[in-house]
Amino acid sequence: MTIERMLVGKRLSEIAVHGNTVYLAGQVAEDNTQDISGQTRQVLAAIDKLLGEAGSDKSKLLQVTIFIADMQDFPSMNAVWDGWIVPGATPPRATVEAKLAKPEWKVEMLVVAAR
Repeated sequence: MTIERMLVGKRLSEIAVHGNTVYLAGQVAEDNTQDISGQTRQVLAAIDKLLGEAGSDKSKLLQVTIFIADMQDFPSMNAVWDGWIVPGATPPRATVEAKLAKPEWKVEMLVVAAR
């Protein structure tokens, strides 16, 4: 099988597709001045956009890994997530507290989806 890469940059591709599986690079907020809720909304919007470019959508999520800088933000992040996710199509998910690459980032999500 071939690997299709989309939005290829010097360091990473935003999307890789192998067969009917879509892999997204970790997504972070563009406006880092937002609180966890605002950053989570931005990340989920980026995921929607990238999945659409790959011929998929959030109803086809296979797995999501969420990294948050402060576990105290977990309830607020979940409140935004709960309003975004498709009922009955919730993916396996893990959320871990992590030191992210930039101190102003509050959340990063890594997604695998079916096409």
